[in-house]
Amino acid sequence: MHVKQFLLSMMMMTLMVSCTQGQQQSSKKEGEKKILVVYYSWSEGKNTETVARFIQKNTGGDIFEIIPVNDYPDDYQACVDQAKKEINEGFKPALKTKVENIESYDIIFIGTPNWWSTMAPPVATFLSEHNLKGKTVIPFCTHGGGREARCFTDMAKLCPESTMIENGLVISGDRAKAAQSEVEKWLKLVIND
Repeated sequence: MHVKQFLLSMMMMTLMVSCTQGQQQSSKKEGEKKILVVYYSWSEGKNTETVARFIQKNTGGDIFEIIPVNDYPDDYQACVDQAKKEINEGFKPALKTKVENIESYDIIFIGTPNWWSTMAPPVATFLSEHNLKGKTVIPFCTHGGGREARCFTDMAKLCPESTMIENGLVISGDRAKAAQSEVEKWLKLVIND
């Protein structure tokens, strides 16, 4: 009988401590914005991924890589040709995964390489499959000379009920690995401390 009472007392105490901790955690998070960094990166140097990881490191947000079901060719010219065909046809490739709890995020960074003056098709798929209504969307892109072209305006068309930050980050692919300080300066402009 004493053992049962002791176990019951321990269970009640554990439950009370858990409830108290849960209340403390939720009060800490009150008012904080939950951040998600989403990106697609193709190149061997993984330029867009590098920039995405700098953003994630500096914001403390979660990170999500967009991965198409069928990989793009490793050969540069073959990838360029396939991307051109897909963009011209408005093709949106199937993705391996989705963000299941997208509604829990307030701020979503979206990164893409500039392919044929717009976002890579997997990014268009992501934006088409996720409801970003009411969220703040902050775009960034890497490029090989074309800057952002239509990347950001085309992104905005696919999430019309979100707030798109106008001054997205634009990084040349050959500077991506050394862009940490540039990313930090940009983040101070787009996120209110």
